[in-house]
Amino acid sequence: MTGYFVTGTDTNVGKTVLSALLVAAMDAVYWKPVQTGASEGTDRESVRAWSEATEDQLPLERYRFDPPVSPHLAGREAGVRIALDEFELPEAPAGRKWIVEGAGGVMVPLNERDMMRDLMERIGFPIIVAARTELGTINHTLLTLAALREERLPIRGVALVGNKNIENRRAIEHYGNVRVIGHIPILKTINRAALLEVYEKHFDHQAFQ
Repeated sequence: MTGYFVTGTDTNVGKTVLSALLVAAMDAVYWKPVQTGASEGTDRESVRAWSEATEDQLPLERYRFDPPVSPHLAGREAGVRIALDEFELPEAPAGRKWIVEGAGGVMVPLNERDMMRDLMERIGFPIIVAARTELGTINHTLLTLAALREERLPIRGVALVGNKNIENRRAIEHYGNVRVIGHIPILKTINRAALLEVYEKHFDHQAFQ
């Protein structure tokens, strides 16, 4: 099985929109291993609505918590320890790529010891970093890339989300020694057609072959 792990430089940076775009473009399977903030809706539900993925492309989360807090805290409050060795890719249609979305960023804790990047290592897919285009993104993106490289995790590239910013893109590519492989502009309406148009116009298709 092949696929990509979508992480972000921060929470609410656009990981789920990026994930939905990739699911729609590749007819891929989407999995959110750890969902917090489920009381406000889940990313699985958003991806279903935006990408129009079918039920068999949307396996259930391994851990799901209602409070919108870090996974380690959500688990502790629920009396559940998130265990790294319990993460296995669920059953899904054969022959499709996977889009696995993390919770928050690379250094989000899962329990008293393991971080989100440990889950990325266990899954083993190349990583796509979702980053904002606005002020602050250079620092956050370079720190994220450094944390991934510290563990020698494979980085496929960065996808920028927001209004076009050429200078921030150039800085991320230069100082981060990484390719920006896509850009999602601000969308008035998010649906399958809009996401496919963005993929066609603003993404490097060769990065996903």
